[in-house]
Amino acid sequence: MEIQNKAMLITYADSLGKNLKDVHQVLKEDIGDAIGGVHLLPFFPSTGDRGFAPADYTRVDAAFGDWADVEALGEEYYLMFDFMINHISRESVMYQDFKKNHDDSKYKDFFIRWEKFWAKAGENRPTQADVDLIYKRKDKAPTQEITFDDGTTENLWNTFGEEQIDIDVNSAIAKEFIKTTLEDMVKHGANLIRLDAFAYAVKKVDTNDFFVEPEIWDTLNEVREILTPLKAEILPEIHEHYSIPKKINDHGYFTYDFALPMTTLYTLYSGKTNQLAKWLKMSPMKQFTTLDTHDGIGVVDARDILTDDEIDYASDQLYKVGANVKKTYSSASYNNLDIYQINSTYYSALGNDDAAYLLSRVFQVFAPGIPQIYYVGLLAGENDIALLESTKEGRNINRHYYTREEVKSEVKRPVVANLLKLLSWRNESPAFDLAGSIIVDTPTDTTIVVTRQDESGQNNAVLTADAANKTFEIVENGQTVMSSDNLTQN
Repeated sequence: MEIQNKAMLITYADSLGKNLKDVHQVLKEDIGDAIGGVHLLPFFPSTGDRGFAPADYTRVDAAFGDWADVEALGEEYYLMFDFMINHISRESVMYQDFKKNHDDSKYKDFFIRWEKFWAKAGENRPTQADVDLIYKRKDKAPTQEITFDDGTTENLWNTFGEEQIDIDVNSAIAKEFIKTTLEDMVKHGANLIRLDAFAYAVKKVDTNDFFVEPEIWDTLNEVREILTPLKAEILPEIHEHYSIPKKINDHGYFTYDFALPMTTLYTLYSGKTNQLAKWLKMSPMKQFTTLDTHDGIGVVDARDILTDDEIDYASDQLYKVGANVKKTYSSASYNNLDIYQINSTYYSALGNDDAAYLLSRVFQVFAPGIPQIYYVGLLAGENDIALLESTKEGRNINRHYYTREEVKSEVKRPVVANLLKLLSWRNESPAFDLAGSIIVDTPTDTTIVVTRQDESGQNNAVLTADAANKTFEIVENGQTVMSSDNLTQN
């Protein structure tokens, strides 16, 4: 199935019920036509980071089901899989073979061998200045020692968690692995491949080893050359200043709108619509919009869309207005990996306020691109403090495990029923044609009018909203579709 201009659900295989069969049932019985695509977060055998330390891409984790379950979803929904192009698990065949056979292993060039990497740069490298230059996720050099079966040791590049060992994407053996893995994903139903942490994949001496140009484009082009004949698209994942996703978009790739979440929070906290209007006018059509994901709410992504003072204001208000949102939940004491993200569900970030939350989703629907809705957000979920405290993982505040019974109860809540109705309408409306246009006006400081029109000019949808009062009206081709006055009530 080709990518459709319909909302995409983001979910783990065991977050809406126990497994993939349950996810499929939830979609058919409880969600209906509000969702047209599914981003299945990593469902392969993994040794950490909730699936993002894959050990074997050839199998579905047996706890979730099998390839038949994945393919059954693909018959009804367009699918996105994750490919962790930067790293792989220590339990992978590649690592284990390398550990056993050292330089006699076929995988001796699969990983980035720290000492050999720097030896090519000259003697006495790396210096402290070299290490300081690296764009790191840790407070030390991004390395991990490997002890080979022959008793010798060396260091491997290790950007993220202890289970996630970096791959040398420029080696022939890694290129072969990338090609066969991507081809297999498409064979099993992937229409879109999310390249996780791709900006870290290219390492080069005398750079910060993050989005290294021009080499990063060579890597992306190699992936594109594999997937284009298979009619699959790429979605590079990167949390950074919006200018970097713009570069990627200018090269013809889908990108994420990670600036929208914080910009929308600022709009709803302050009641001012000017910055949201500015961003909607700047945004590309070939993108997937987000308000929430399996990670935290990005802060750095909105830099220069919001001023530093506005970002500080929105961040402070998030802790004041948000329900059960505390700074400590986004700190090292709760294993937070990214100081530029805040851990909270989007519903709780808005104080569990139904009106504010629904309006945030209305803004997302009218933004350029295709909406992605995280499963907790689809059900307007509150912060899961019990899961957070039991695991001491900050991001688990937004990773609740829903039972089938919980889902059936949650979809009856008015805020969820209205959101599903909104998405169902958006999925069928021709006004949101990605080849069409968007016009944005701000009649007053607190109001915004967004007009979406298809390429032919025959269909339009107009949103008129007041961010201060949390009210809105949606009109399609002259007929009111939804407004604050005609929502589903208790």
